[in-house]
Order: sequence, then structure tokens, then C-alpha cells
Amino acid sequence: MVSYLKKFFLIAKRKRMSEQLQLRFLKRLYRLLTNGYPLIEALKVIMWDQQMKRPAKHIKTLLKNGYALDEALANVYFHQNITSYLYFVRTHGQLQHSLKKCIIMLENRLTSIHKFKQTIRYPIILFVIFFLLLFVLRQFVLPSFIKLYETNPEASSTIIISVKIINIFITSFFILFLLIFFLILIWRVKKHALPVHKRIKIYQSIPIYRTFMTLQTSYQLAVHFSALLKTGMPIKNILQTIAKQQKLPIIAYYASLMTMQLTKGYHLSHTIKQLPLIEPQLTYILQQHTQMSALEKDLTTYTELLTEDIKFQMQKMITMIQPIIFAIIASFIIFIYITLMWPMFQLIQTI
Repeated sequence: MVSYLKKFFLIAKRKRMSEQLQLRFLKRLYRLLTNGYPLIEALKVIMWDQQMKRPAKHIKTLLKNGYALDEALANVYFHQNITSYLYFVRTHGQLQHSLKKCIIMLENRLTSIHKFKQTIRYPIILFVIFFLLLFVLRQFVLPSFIKLYETNPEASSTIIISVKIINIFITSFFILFLLIFFLILIWRVKKHALPVHKRIKIYQSIPIYRTFMTLQTSYQLAVHFSALLKTGMPIKNILQTIAKQQKLPIIAYYASLMTMQLTKGYHLSHTIKQLPLIEPQLTYILQQHTQMSALEKDLTTYTELLTEDIKFQMQKMITMIQPIIFAIIASFIIFIYITLMWPMFQLIQTI
């Protein structure tokens, strides 16, 4: 744990490109390549921009030393989704097409992050205020309530029960918050040490996250499969290529399973149907076609539709966050209010 945190903070201290700057870099690189510039010359032109001079120079040096483009971008801390996508350029060679896809993915990601930040801003402020109110309530208000009702034995016993309920509630709230925080931290540290099949089972057990992982895994498998089909490679070779890469462990694991099943004589759709985190529509597409050109066309269309679906689901989730958080905070406030008012109602009845 300690070594992981040291590594995390060490990387955080290093100067790295923001995702907005990464997007500008990819757009400029794509535009230059489209206009006929070779890759090295395009990087030289990008170096004219002072903000991108250092990473562009470093990438150019790495490429000249024999590194692949995805390795060079990973070395300057480009987002993993970009480097994992560009890994397959080594096989199919469609750099411009892949860059365009990366630009679309990164734009969608940045749009979702921006909307998420806008949506979560006010709930976070409310949560901070709510935490402060809980602290004040526990430290000052509750002791005052106990002193107020000490003269009335019946009300005093009621307020003691109320105070215990509120104390249990506040303690449980803080413990739950800390538990979630440490679970997320432990998952970040330990998830790479877990076997892929165990990670898949964990993803399946989380209802909302399971939906997004299914969309993402289906997209990754379909988009790389369709891109490799354009090269004319046989299906078995495509699966072996996907299985060799290490940047996307789930689809690498699935590709190795499908390769073993193909070797045993099973059809591709038979194997993929049994895999979790895969959409049924992808299985249906693989069942329908035996011609590579038709399969590649349908998979390309499917990935475009899936991109829109992922974007829609993200926006839907983001719009739900704010009302859910407001409802939770309101429920907590009502619960505490009723608990505090209960002794007062008991006291009124005795008058």
C-alpha cells in the first residue's frame, strides 16, 4: 500500500499533459497526417507549439529509437484508452482512422467529465455543509438537549433514546463513508494482482457499473475485431493478436478463450454467447455472417451505434446523480429532525 502511494504521488508530481492538451495534440497530429505529412515531420510541426514542444520532441525521439506510437504516447502519460486503441495500429496500420476514433472517444470522455463536474458541484457543497452540521449537532446541540430535558424524567429518558439513535446514525454514516473510501483505495491497489476472471465476477456484482462494463467490453472487442478484419486476417489470427496485447486484459482473456474453443471446432458465436460482459447483439452479428466483408461492415456499424449508446447512458447516469444525492440528504435531515422533535412531543403530552 505504502509503495503504491509513493509511486502514485511520484507520478502525479511529474509534468504531464492534461486531457484537453492530449485532445489538441491528437487533432493536430490527425490533421497533419491527413494533409500528407509523414509522422516524424508532423511531430516536428507540432513542436512549433510551446505547450506541446516537450512531449512531441520526446515522442519523436522514442519513435526514432524503435518504439511503437502507442508506447511513445504511454511514455508521456497519454490516457490508457488512447494507447490501448493505438496498440492495434501495429497490426492493421490504419493510423489516421485510429486517431480519428481516439479523438471521438476523448471528446466524449471530456464532455462527460465536464457535465459530471457541473452536476456534482452543488451536491458536494451540500454534503460538506451536511458534514459540518452533523459535527455541530453531535458536539453542541445534543448535549444542550440533554440538559434541557433533565428536569423531566419521562422526557429525559426519551431524549436519551433519541440521542443514542442520532449518535448511531452519525457514527454509521461516517463509518460507511470511510469504508467506501478505503474499499476504492484498496481496489485501485489490488485489482491488477487479481486474475482477470475474478475481476469480471466483481464487475458483474455491481449493478450500474456492470452495464457500463458490458457496453465498454463489447465496444472494445467489436472495434478491434472490425479493424483487424480489414487487413484480411483469418478470425483465429485476429483473436491471437487481441490475446497477445496486455493493455485490455478482459478482451485479451476472452480472445484466448475463443481461440481455444475455435481449436476444438466450436463456432465463434457459441463461445462468445457464454461470456459475461458481452452484449447479445454482438453475438447475433457474429452468428449471422460467414463473409468477412459483411461481418466487418456490420461490426463497424455496431461500434458506431454503441458509441452513441455509451454516450447516452453516461448522460443519463449523470442527470440522475443530482436528484439522488439531494433525496439522500433530504432523507437524512428529515430523520434527524423527527428524532429531535420526538422528545418535545413527548414533553407536550405530559403538560
